[in-house]
Amino acid sequence: MPFQNPLALAALLSVIPLIIIYMLRPKPAVLSIPSLMFVLKLDRERKRVYASLTKVVRDPLFLIQLLMLILLSIGAAGYYYTSEEPLSGEHTVLVLDTSASMQVDSRFEDAVRIADGYVSKKNSIILASNIPQLALEGGSASAAEDIFNKVKPGAGTADLSAAVTTGMRLLSEEGGRIIVISDFTNWVGDDPVASKNLAESYGLKVNFIKVGKPAENIGIINGWIEAVDGEYGYTGVVKNYRSESKTVEIMTGRGTSGNASKSFTLDVPAGGTNQFKLANLGPGTTTISLNVDDSLDVDNKAYISIPDTSGQHILYVTDNGKLPSKTALSLVPNIDLEIRKSLPSALDSYTLVVLAQKQNPIANSSVDKIETYVRNGGNAVFIASEALSPEKTEVGLVKLLPVKPLGVEEAENGLKVKETLKSSITEDMKSEEISVRRYMNATERTGSTTLVATESGIPLLSYWQTGKGTIFYMGLNDELGDGAWNNFHNLPEYPVFWIKLVEWLGGIGDISEYNLEAGTVTSLSKTEEIRTPSKTLTANSLLYDEVGIYEVSGKRIAVNMYDDRESNTTVDSSELISRSLENDEPKTMKSETYTARNEITNYLIGILFLLMLLEILIVRGRGEL
Repeated sequence: MPFQNPLALAALLSVIPLIIIYMLRPKPAVLSIPSLMFVLKLDRERKRVYASLTKVVRDPLFLIQLLMLILLSIGAAGYYYTSEEPLSGEHTVLVLDTSASMQVDSRFEDAVRIADGYVSKKNSIILASNIPQLALEGGSASAAEDIFNKVKPGAGTADLSAAVTTGMRLLSEEGGRIIVISDFTNWVGDDPVASKNLAESYGLKVNFIKVGKPAENIGIINGWIEAVDGEYGYTGVVKNYRSESKTVEIMTGRGTSGNASKSFTLDVPAGGTNQFKLANLGPGTTTISLNVDDSLDVDNKAYISIPDTSGQHILYVTDNGKLPSKTALSLVPNIDLEIRKSLPSALDSYTLVVLAQKQNPIANSSVDKIETYVRNGGNAVFIASEALSPEKTEVGLVKLLPVKPLGVEEAENGLKVKETLKSSITEDMKSEEISVRRYMNATERTGSTTLVATESGIPLLSYWQTGKGTIFYMGLNDELGDGAWNNFHNLPEYPVFWIKLVEWLGGIGDISEYNLEAGTVTSLSKTEEIRTPSKTLTANSLLYDEVGIYEVSGKRIAVNMYDDRESNTTVDSSELISRSLENDEPKTMKSETYTARNEITNYLIGILFLLMLLEILIVRGRGEL
């Protein structure tokens, strides 16, 4: 007999105490009886046990309680029986395309109305976006109605193939049908028709139902942010999907920098694109809107998020007034840069200290001051130079650095540089273009992290944690002229490197972390409250499927659609529908039945409830209640 928990049958031993309780009799009293009674004593002793058992068996309460114990034991053991059931079409999997293009006109409303007509006794609903989302599994018709009333299309792209595959898993045992409702204008992943054919080869019925028709549209299909001359600038791309050129009015609402909102016009040719630029973007969010009347609203807006770095106060200490690193730092947007020849008495007000001494070594008293500052949460950057040579460096400074300096050496033929660890700081560095002719020979210390090194393994960019702060070592000296150690400071990526380093050390992160495309999926370090453009939720991972501003982990993140194919509302998907119908012929099922497991626990609970009522009625009838 099949049981889910066979060990639970040990509960049947509870029947033994029940029988003993009913067989127990009160202790007999001592009475004076006639001597004639002793003649019958032997016969009474012989019948006593039999009479006791007979009395127990005839007691209806005993029979009820015995049956209840047996049923409880069987229920705890999880008895079930199996049967071969025919494959059923009662389970319907409804796949709803929730991509951005479904916001065109009434496409999504039409899709929901059509889906409602396919609702059956048992339903599952899959929302097809960049990753399939199972909104309902094996629910009733009323549960499906509740989902239809709540669901809305997002701003990403649908992976229809993955959604069909998810539906196949849901129907793998019972069988059923999959209804895919979409405009079929764009998708990610595999060809949906190939997934449809695969599902049908397993005996499942799959229907593709098209909604929508071609429409006119103008939208923002791309945009990027760059740091130019110490300011953040934005470049946006507008595409016109109409058959005639269009003059578009663009309105911008600027961030918290105090810049006023403004509007301007942009001429966009028929079927072509045009760019516009915004300069001097302040910290906060900037909204861009196209004042157009078209069929898709979601790509008529774009959002820009600039982190607030105005609180960053950077100290730059050098004995050389003309250095590329100083120039690059002056180009970092929204920071306060202070330049000195020596350390001030207190460092607490600085978020970052850059030490670019070229000849004069750092005094031991200054080393102690820097160490205290970093251990209390400050950040320091040491740029390699003669001043860090072992013969000039104090012992305290050597211990403070994430590398151990061995001495300055020459490389007449130049040394090649390689990235040893991926980082947002170095993602724009073109290491193959850097040539090193002079360098600080050094070894990496245990516990430090090296981002860039020579091909022979000499660390050039390394860091480690000291207390609550970070010490960063830059082995790429930035001296100019004949004594230049390398050519890194001559490359266009050099200012970008310093911007990213300042943002990283300041805990701000790269600007790209604040500006994402719809459909991006991220994991968070912990479960936390997230505010999306439309709602507030609690999660430890997030699919950015709306255009607008998200508030995550204290950051304001701008999410934009930026998808040329989703914005192209002129696409006619008739070709895909034709391909999907080519193989719509009856398929031979691999199995005409499936093995169903039927549990009886719910029935046992009902019987136990009735037995309890019967027991109460008997006790009450005896006058014992």
